[in-house]
Amino acid sequence: MDKKARISDIQIRYSDDLMNKAHVIGTALGYRQKNNQPTDELVLVVLVDQKVPASELSPQDLIPSEIEGVPVDVQSTGGAFRAG
Repeated sequence: MDKKARISDIQIRYSDDLMNKAHVIGTALGYRQKNNQPTDELVLVVLVDQKVPASELSPQDLIPSEIEGVPVDVQSTGGAFRAG
């Protein structure tokens, strides 16, 4: 299975759980962002309405840094829309 297909599979299987976490408004297959610039690293993107320090989230609302070995990048949309 190629990397895109693997990430898509993870997204399909975990999207409902991720969408139930605080501030999460969507998931996507995309590229990791560093300093607001896309990199060439393909990841599972978790879109949030705003980034919140981990210390302010309950344990069940923490987003893992990887799922089944697939890297996860939390990205803020800066607005409110809902995607799945």
